[in-house]
Amino acid sequence: MNPLVDPRRGDIEDDASSTKRRSMLSLAGSLFAEISPAKLVLSWTMLFVLPGLLLGLTPLIVSAWIVLIKDRIASPLIGIWPILLLAFLAVLGLWGARSVLRLAESSFWALNAIVVEPVYAICRETMRHLTGKLFTLRTGQTRSFAFSIFTSMAAGAIMFCAAAGIAWLAWPASRWLGTVSDLASPRSLVSIALANSVVLVTTYLAIASLIWAYADAIMPQPRDFNACSGDQNVRRKWRLVHLSDLHAVGERYGFRIESGRSGPRGNIRLRQILAKLDVIHSRTPVDVVLITGDLTDAGRSAEWSELLDELQKFPRLLERILILPGNHDLNIVDRANPARLDLPTSPNRRLRRLRFLSAADFIQGQRVRVIDQAHGHVGASLSAALEPNRVGIARFSDIAKPLLARRLDDLWATAFPMIVPPDSSDGLGIVLLNSNADTHFSFTNALGMMTSEQMRGIEIAAAQYPKACWVLALHHHVVEYPRPAKVLSERIGTALVNGSWFVRRLRKVSGRVVLMHGHRHTDWLGECENIPIVSAPSPVMEATDEEDSFFYIHTLGVSDDHKICLLSWERVTVEGEVST
Repeated sequence: MNPLVDPRRGDIEDDASSTKRRSMLSLAGSLFAEISPAKLVLSWTMLFVLPGLLLGLTPLIVSAWIVLIKDRIASPLIGIWPILLLAFLAVLGLWGARSVLRLAESSFWALNAIVVEPVYAICRETMRHLTGKLFTLRTGQTRSFAFSIFTSMAAGAIMFCAAAGIAWLAWPASRWLGTVSDLASPRSLVSIALANSVVLVTTYLAIASLIWAYADAIMPQPRDFNACSGDQNVRRKWRLVHLSDLHAVGERYGFRIESGRSGPRGNIRLRQILAKLDVIHSRTPVDVVLITGDLTDAGRSAEWSELLDELQKFPRLLERILILPGNHDLNIVDRANPARLDLPTSPNRRLRRLRFLSAADFIQGQRVRVIDQAHGHVGASLSAALEPNRVGIARFSDIAKPLLARRLDDLWATAFPMIVPPDSSDGLGIVLLNSNADTHFSFTNALGMMTSEQMRGIEIAAAQYPKACWVLALHHHVVEYPRPAKVLSERIGTALVNGSWFVRRLRKVSGRVVLMHGHRHTDWLGECENIPIVSAPSPVMEATDEEDSFFYIHTLGVSDDHKICLLSWERVTVEGEVST
């Protein structure tokens, strides 16, 4: 006799955070109902109020310091101490310059990720989504390049007016010249500093929104990739399996965060994919199995354990697998709470990073190399780079002491990009990137960002192998696809925050690179700035156990003139289970 309610089929609780089963408005309602007010206040204080105070105090402190030095410079005995202190601070800053610059860049793009990009994207994509539908209905045609330019500039103008208006309102309360006597009234100083911060940030937002809109408007629009390259001038070929968004769970009948009951249960579909691929490899060998992020559903230890157990059943595939982190591997923990918030002091994000590094070391540690930024060349293997920190990593995973945190943050930042060097000077190399923005809130964890440090790593590798071609692999898509979306939520807040900048920096290696990513769970072949872009579908997320899913095997080649060619792509169907 069957149970009254079959627990293996799940229930409404499994749909708690599912964007497939619940609307964004419904999830937003849950967010506001579930969030901890005390944690929100503390988090906002640490992430915004304190940095805002420091930002607003900077012009006051600098101006007061200049006046102090000017007044005392005439006395060689008294006036020398401010100069010596300033020199000491300068030396201290140079000693930690890389960490400071990394923090500054992260904070800069975090501001864009939290404020500029989402608001700009909402304005732009709302106009494109609504007016695009009307345009298509009236004309029967898709939107034009001029239409994209108009919506980009209009979104920038709206943001500029809003930010400039706030700056104008805050300006009367601001003050930019300080004196030592200001310390006698700290309450007044705090209000002035906050007003200064509002003026500085909103002024930046006003200027950045116009720059953002202009960069979007002049950037060549992505277009579909309609044909394979000819292989008459190709010297070598590689067969590359492109997988993404496998979302392994830690329970036999567990459901995924995003899909809920609209997706598969447990890891049966993952086993089917690996078994199918193992058969294909036996018949026609593949060179690389590339998995572009979201290997796990929430980055938990149980999920990594299940994934690694499955991969070890296929040793011939395991020695060809390359992985990189997705947003689900790093940021989401509580699948039942879309309002989850990690404080900057929380060890959870670092633990998820260490779990990924441990898995990467196990899977590819001897095959990938890290960039030696100091000497400007491809350096040691990942395993060798991690070796001096193995004890610290194990200790932090066990007790999560805050004193170990900074060293591990630096280790995480320098681990990317991971490089698979070409086997010959004119062969094919692979660059594995971390495209995840550093966020604390589960509702913003889908955002992507590319750091300048990783971009320099790409340029170092390309310069070291000037005749080689490259697969640049990341999780997030760099541009929105030139196709209408079914719902607006598909287009907002999921691409790289600085995608336009990233594509522009790749111009110098155009013709030698192909971008491969996941994240969107859908397949797309296109190009932008003459750079081929390949999006992998999720062979797991968009189908229940009974439905078919698919993935692609791409054949890449390098031509006689050292150009990369996308020769063909083979769609591989993974059959669903027959219900009994």
